[in-house]
Amino acid sequence: MNIEARVLQGDCLDVLKQFDDQSFDLIVTSPPYADRRKSTYGGIHPAQYVEWFLERSAQFLRVLKPSGSFVLNIKEKSENGERHTYVIELILALRKQGWLWVEEYIWHKRNCYPGKWPNRFRDAWERCLHFTKSKKFKMNQEAVMVPMGDWAKTRLRKLGKNDVVRFNSQVGSGFGKNIANWHNRSMAYPTNVLTFATECANKGHPAAFPKALPEWFIKLFTDPGDWVLDPFVGSGTTLEAALALGRSAVGIDIMPEYCALAQQAVTTQCLTMCANFAATELNHERHQVWHRRLARADCGRLHL
Repeated sequence: MNIEARVLQGDCLDVLKQFDDQSFDLIVTSPPYADRRKSTYGGIHPAQYVEWFLERSAQFLRVLKPSGSFVLNIKEKSENGERHTYVIELILALRKQGWLWVEEYIWHKRNCYPGKWPNRFRDAWERCLHFTKSKKFKMNQEAVMVPMGDWAKTRLRKLGKNDVVRFNSQVGSGFGKNIANWHNRSMAYPTNVLTFATECANKGHPAAFPKALPEWFIKLFTDPGDWVLDPFVGSGTTLEAALALGRSAVGIDIMPEYCALAQQAVTTQCLTMCANFAATELNHERHQVWHRRLARADCGRLHL
């Protein structure tokens, strides 16, 4: 299987014009938030944010396959004592542009930054908005199943009369459950709340998200060999995750220093994959071939 990762420098609005329609299976990204990163991305004012983003999302819509998904990690800022509404306005504008707003995942940040404000508490979550082009899209739910947990060992040991039939909620909500359906299961489907720690290592970027975040969505919305796009690639975390999972990827960033970081992340990931592959090879001659590849490491393209 051939997989590759490319890092391209420039504004994604312009760079994406070189790509054909329907080139990517997944777009997952965290753009610069409004009024943030003024020294690097210019600090788009909240009042102009929707207009600025829609120009770029029009390109995202064009290059995404009909079965693809677009995951947008974003969070509105607080301003003058209240939350700004630019994210809500952006969601509505994206729907008018032709996107379907399928779901909102919540990234719960286990180790959020400390702080104190007179009218609110610490930010411990961010939005991961899921958009598609059509109602039928690729989704591998089994790829992100989670262990049932220890509760199942005791709860399912002895089932009562209400556990072996559908037992409707007593508050009249219309919801119900059949506990017996969980018997002998070891895995369950996750919720739409994802708990990952924030990135603690200094990656040379002020807002790097953890590798586990794009990794989860790549597993869910793509297959091995598919193409992933991060149009605001930053330090290259999405590219690392894509390569590790056997997907090809393109990362774009307007900042040359971030492109250099992303390229280094790609190179490191490729070297790791080459070394792991070589270590599992029993054939000595092939082991030597991989050793030579490690030495010259044109690491943005792999054949595994």
